[in-house]
Formats: sequence, structure tokens, C-alpha cells
Amino acid sequence: MNDKSNNFAMTVATLVLGTVVGCSSLLLSLLLDYTEEFFLDFKETNLVPVNVFVSGHHRLISVLIGGVISAVIWYVLQRKYHPVSIGKAITGKTMPLGKTLIHVCTQIFFVGTGNSIGRELAPREAGAAIAQKWTRLANGRLRLSNDDQKLLIAAAAGAGFAGVYIAPLTGAVFCIELLYKKVNARVIAVSLTMSVIATLIGSIVKGYAPYYIVGSRNFGLWTVPLAVILGIVGGLLGTAFKQGVKLAKEKRATNKNILVQLPILSLITAGVASFYPQIMGNGRGLAQLAINAGTVSQRVLMLLLFGLLAKVAITLGTIKCGGYGGILTPSIAAGAVLGVFVGICYMMVIPAVTLAQAAVLGAALFLAASQQAPLMAMFMLFEVCHLNYTALLPLAVGVAVSITISKLLQKAN
Repeated sequence: MNDKSNNFAMTVATLVLGTVVGCSSLLLSLLLDYTEEFFLDFKETNLVPVNVFVSGHHRLISVLIGGVISAVIWYVLQRKYHPVSIGKAITGKTMPLGKTLIHVCTQIFFVGTGNSIGRELAPREAGAAIAQKWTRLANGRLRLSNDDQKLLIAAAAGAGFAGVYIAPLTGAVFCIELLYKKVNARVIAVSLTMSVIATLIGSIVKGYAPYYIVGSRNFGLWTVPLAVILGIVGGLLGTAFKQGVKLAKEKRATNKNILVQLPILSLITAGVASFYPQIMGNGRGLAQLAINAGTVSQRVLMLLLFGLLAKVAITLGTIKCGGYGGILTPSIAAGAVLGVFVGICYMMVIPAVTLAQAAVLGAALFLAASQQAPLMAMFMLFEVCHLNYTALLPLAVGVAVSITISKLLQKAN
């Protein structure tokens, strides 16, 4: 009888939270759209991921204003509050709903004005905070166990991601692989159902177009050896990036220093953005630039190399100087550029692949190591690029190699 009661309570909680979190993701998508429209005078799409048409002076002002305003908000917010991670929320630490939502909206505003950081952390934190608050309020009637409450918070975080990126499998796998870290039929049912509901609601704004446009979606067998090579490269460099993020977080500015450091970092970002717009935002522009690199020239290679170095440095600098946000999409951007460079060498021997395929594989395999989440990385690129089943084999082989290299490297250190 108790099991039936718990199952009913979990069903109600899953449906309610899937709907509420889906609405929060939709609202965050609208906030991003309105911010980009107001500050950068464009609507972001897969065809125009960054505004390359507005003047460099316009981009400079937008990024700088966004950095200054965000620095002030984060400074004032953190005088009496320190952002609570999703992992800590799952273990029981309270995520104050109001303050967390201000923190979340600031992240979206910061990225929307053109500053360099991922924006996927915001919907995940919003989902987790909403789920924690709702389960505590509803627990008197639903009588959810502590384990069920943890599952709902983890699933809501994954659903928040799914509702923004229209990627239900990725949202569910993110919950299972990175947050809840348990797998059974109940966990899969709750996380996948919540992510699907959030995706359906989020798609009202985002639609179902691929997040990245990939020309050739048919991955032949010759992409498998390429995936092995990129797995090694992605495993090594993705792990290095992960360590860089860890160090940046440990030294993050949270006191008055943020009022100086973050505006200075935004000024640097603004200066680069004035002549290289792909540096802006979450890395979507740089990743798409790499995927589009159909022809090889010295100019293209120099643009990609500069973008790679600048994106990694500025993203790490943003975290160190007090900015908050995700590293999933910056990892995809870095990995995509690395994939192109490795792909150029590979195609000299085996021309049966495309640079776009190399970029997609590089993105997934770098992401697998930087996030320590091979399944999430594989399904994320599969979903956001709308790949077909032929991509699964090279992606699976590549993430296996990448995560193995990453684990060995971390063990050696």
C-alpha cells in the first residue's frame, strides 16, 4: 500500500515539476531573446548564432555594460548569500528560491549581453531550486521519501536543461549520470518524463530546429578511427580544461574584488568581440564557425586558432573574476575547433570524412572529458545536431576512449 502511495506521489510530482520547470526554461529562453534583442539588436538562430552584422563599437558597449551590471548584482547578492550548487541541494542544503532565481536571471543577462560563459547552468539551477521548494511544501501531503526528493531535484535540473536546448535524452542522462548517479526503471521513468514535458513546453519558444547545423549527418566507418584519435586528444585537453575550471572556481572573486575584476574582464571580452564576434556568448558562434569550415585556408585556420585560445582563456577568466555560468557549450566550441585541426591532418590520409563531422566528434569527446560524462556528451551532440543513427558508433567509440584517457590522466596526477 505504501509503495502504491509513493508511486502516486512521484507521478504527481513528476508531472507538476515537469510542467513548472518547463515553464521556467521557456521564460529563461525569452529573457535571453529579449536581452539579445535589446542590447545586440538581433534574434539568435542556428543560422545567425552571433550578430556579425552590428558594428564592433556596438558589441563592445553591450558586453561592457552587461559585465558591469552583472558584477554589481552578484556583489550585492553575495553579501548575504553564496550560490548553492545543485549537488549540494541534492544532499539537502537549501537553495533559497528567490535569491537563486535572481542569480539565474543574472547569468542569462550576462551571456545575453555577449559575455563569454555557458548559459546551461541557469536553467538547471532554476529547475533544482523550484523542485526543492515544491517538494518541501508538498511533502506534508505527498509524503515523499528523502531518496525521492533527491531524485526529483536531480530530474528537475536535467529537465531545466532539456527545456532550453530541446534535448530530452540529454536532460535525463544528465540527471542519471552526473547528479543522481543511480539507474533503475523508476529513475529513468521520472527523469525522462520530466525532461520530455519540459522539452515540449520549451519548444513553444525554441521550436525543433537543430541547435548546430551540420551538413553531412551520415557518419561512415572511416569516422571511427578518427573518433579514436580525437578521443585521445579530447581526453587529454578536455581534462586539462576541467582542471583549469576547477582552479578558476577555487580562486573566484566573491567580495568587493568582483566590482573591479569582472568589469575589467568584460572590457577585455568586449575588445575581442569588437573584431571577433564569435567569442561572445556561450560558444555557439565559434562552434558553428568550426562546423562550417568546409574549405581550409590560412585565414580560416588562424581565425579558428585565435577563437580557441581566446574562448578558453576568457571563459576561465570570467569564472575567476566572479562570473557564473556553465562550461558545456564552451567545451563544445573548444572541442569543435580541435576536431577541425585533427580532421585536416586525418583527411590528408583518408579524405572520406568531412571537417563538419570532425568538428562534431571533437566537440563530443572534449565535452566527455571536461564534464566526466561520456553518455551525456554523446547524447547531447546527437540531439542538438539532429544526427542520425550512423553517428552513434563513432560517438560511442570516441567517448569511451576520451573518458578512459581522462581517468588515467587524473589517476596519474
